[in-house]
Amino acid sequence: MFSELVKVNGYLVQAFSICRRQVWLLARGVTAEQSNESLALGRLVDQNSYARERHQVGFGDNKFDFVQGADGELVVCEVKKSSRAERSARLQLAHYLYDLQKAGIEARGVLMFPTEKKRVEVELTDALKAELDCVYAEIESLAQRNVPPPAEHCKYCGKCAYAEYCWG
Repeated sequence: MFSELVKVNGYLVQAFSICRRQVWLLARGVTAEQSNESLALGRLVDQNSYARERHQVGFGDNKFDFVQGADGELVVCEVKKSSRAERSARLQLAHYLYDLQKAGIEARGVLMFPTEKKRVEVELTDALKAELDCVYAEIESLAQRNVPPPAEHCKYCGKCAYAEYCWG
């Protein structure tokens, strides 16, 4: 049995709404194939967008893409290469806002899709907090499993950096 407590971070929360098997691998520290084209493209978009901002701001077990101050309030910004997985990105950003709130820091969030010139505001609601509490419990349960969940094909498998652990 996996005996370490899982440190739930934004990456785990994002992966949760896409692939349970990936969550299991991430919880065990298995790294994605670094030469994966989709992963490299995401890094490029993140690094080359919003160049005036200080990227990769650490907070607890999380790394925010960047933060801004606007009219006396903190804004956490998450940059994505496309809105294809917007729901999982929204959950990831809500997790950041929830972690900040638990530390007594109020903030709002913005998802940014620079290649689509699109911004989506994310507000931490009671419903999102309840959903996140369930997600955390399920992530911890998944991580404690001795074997990964079976591979299940989904629309994200074709570009996944963990594909070789499922189909390789």
